[in-house]
Order: sequence, then structure tokens, then C-alpha cells
Amino acid sequence: MSASEWREARLPGRLVLGYGSCALAGTFWGTGFYFGKIALTQLSVGHMVFYRFLFACLGIAPMLRPARFGKKDWLLLLLAAFLGIPLQFLIQFYGLSLTTVSHAALMVGTMPVILALGATIFTHERLDWKGWLALAGSTTGVTLITFSSTHHQSASGPSITGDLLIVLSLVIALGWILLSRELMHRHSPMTITAYTIFAGTFMLALWTIPMHGLPPIHGISVRVWIACAAGGLLCTSASTFLWNWGIHHVPASRAGVFLNIEPALGSILGVELLGDKLGPAAWLGGALILTAAIVLTTTGKVETEMILE
Repeated sequence: MSASEWREARLPGRLVLGYGSCALAGTFWGTGFYFGKIALTQLSVGHMVFYRFLFACLGIAPMLRPARFGKKDWLLLLLAAFLGIPLQFLIQFYGLSLTTVSHAALMVGTMPVILALGATIFTHERLDWKGWLALAGSTTGVTLITFSSTHHQSASGPSITGDLLIVLSLVIALGWILLSRELMHRHSPMTITAYTIFAGTFMLALWTIPMHGLPPIHGISVRVWIACAAGGLLCTSASTFLWNWGIHHVPASRAGVFLNIEPALGSILGVELLGDKLGPAAWLGGALILTAAIVLTTTGKVETEMILE
């Protein structure tokens, strides 16, 4: 067998592994709010996020390599780390503490649309008619879900404040994505990911410890420790590695559809395991958001591979 024939024979296997890697990453991301809600039963938002990223640092440490950053790149990386970790995640999980896993997960389905709109505004990419239609559908979906939240104001139910904080965190994440994209023109995705996680976790410590004190160690149940570890090791470090590996072996335009596993799986976990209730308006809104995300990630021109690298 010639070298070219050998490479062609291996190609289907590589594609299967690539798609499988992306699907597994999307699955891990889909459990993030579920594990977060469990951890929040005994931890404050600040302490829960800090523990999540402390475990993430342990998972990503073997991938850390020496890197040469210029002054400008250090400034961009630190700004990206601030936006992408302490600011985004503290707002996002504070929002989760005020709403349900199902509502929060469905809101994450707006990320491809936010990314498309951001690319149109900041990088001058053109959004075709399908993109604008998807934007309108996603916005309608968010409106329906938040409207349904006003009818469930119990302590354990969804709230319009929590839902909108999740969306705000995704808008903040757009800044992190665009800055990371700029850095990845000059450095490898894994290098930027690893340094961002470590820098962001250090910033989390600078905020969390003075504001909330040292994170508790005693009195935390095994269930909560497992949730924190899973959030860091699976939902952050392992999922990032799997996604980065996968998109190097499959077309990014096709891999992007696996991002939609997160809102779909997250909402299912909330309903089936935590007893969340979704009214007709929320189901319709979720369907609109997921449909818009699928349209953008399967037919749009936005570079979905930069979302979580």
C-alpha cells in the first residue's frame, strides 16, 4: 500500500474520532450547569467558581508549555482571562443561582447567534439572510423564555433576572472570544487556553478570598466535591482538549453543530434530574434558540472553532 493510499484509508477513522471528540466535548459542556447547581447547594458563587477553575488548572497543567509573549500579547491575554473567567463565570453562575438549570442551558443556545452578530460588528463579516433570520428567531426565543420566568417566582424556580444575567455573561464571553482569536493568530490554541485558565484562576483568587474569605474545606459533602471536580476536570479542561483536538480533524463548520448539545443536554438534565418545569412558552423559546443555533453552525460562515479554544 502506498503512502497516499494509507493516508486515505486512515481518513474515515480520523473523521469518526474527530466527530466523536467534538460530541464528547459538547456533552461535557452540557453538564456544566447541572454540576454547578449541585455545588451551589453548599458553596457561594465565588467559592464554587474558584474550586471549578482550581480543578481545571490541575487538568490543564500537563498541557502548559513555555511561551514567549510580547508586552502587547500579555496585555491581551490578561484582558481575555479577566473577561473569560472571573467576570463571565461569576456573573453566569450568579445568574444560575437565581434561575433553573433548564432555563440557563437554553440561554447558552444563543451563543452562536451572539458570536455571529459580534463577528458582523467587530470583524466586518457579512451575515446573510439566514443569519439575520436566525438572529430574529433566537431573540424571540429568549423573549419567550424570560417572559415565562415572570410566572415562576418561587425560590427554586426560574427568574427573569437570572435568565438575563446568563445572556449578559455570554455577551461578555464575546470579548474573550475575539481577544483569544487575535492571540491564536500568533500562538497555539492550547497555549492560549492554558495560560488564560491559569491567569483567570489567579484573578478569581484575588477577588474571591478578600470578598468571601478562604474557600471552605470542612463540612462539604462528597457530592459537592465531585460536582466541583467534574465542573473543572470534565466541563473545562477535558472538554477544551477534546474540542481542540476534534476541530483539527474535521471541518469546523460541521463540528460547530455539536456546540448545540450543551443547551439541549443541559435543559434535559434540569427537567429529568432536578425537577425543573418548562412551560409551553419556554419549550417554544428553546426550540427557536436551538433551531437558530443549528442554522448558524451548519450553514453560516462564522468561525465556530474559536468559540471555546
